[in-house]
Amino acid sequence: MPAAALLGVALVVAAAASVAGAAENASARIVVQHAPLAGFVYYDGSAIWEKMKSGDRLTLVREPGNVHDANAVRLEWQGRMIGYVPRRDNPDLARQMDHGARVEARITELQRAANGRHRISYEIAVPLK
Repeated sequence: MPAAALLGVALVVAAAASVAGAAENASARIVVQHAPLAGFVYYDGSAIWEKMKSGDRLTLVREPGNVHDANAVRLEWQGRMIGYVPRRDNPDLARQMDHGARVEARITELQRAANGRHRISYEIAVPLK
């Protein structure tokens, strides 16, 4: 094989190794849902509003015994309930959680409306690692 071709192969192999090494250190995930939080006004959110920030991790808690919605998924920030995944968005998520799928959630946006109400948007992702 000519020297130029060997150099090309070596560069491709080196580039692939570099990408593989970077991938080992990165946390890849697929965002499966992005929506506003339901029920924020009824729970602990107002009391902790000033402490929350975009990027904060949220805990997802299944509530299969919820009398209002058998697919209910509660969202918590540092152990405090702040609301629910909206009913229209929760059936697939609930089914995946019931089957043991790993899912993660985080705050993506905090908005204070002109009328003083608060709104939180969040995303739910499936980690690939």
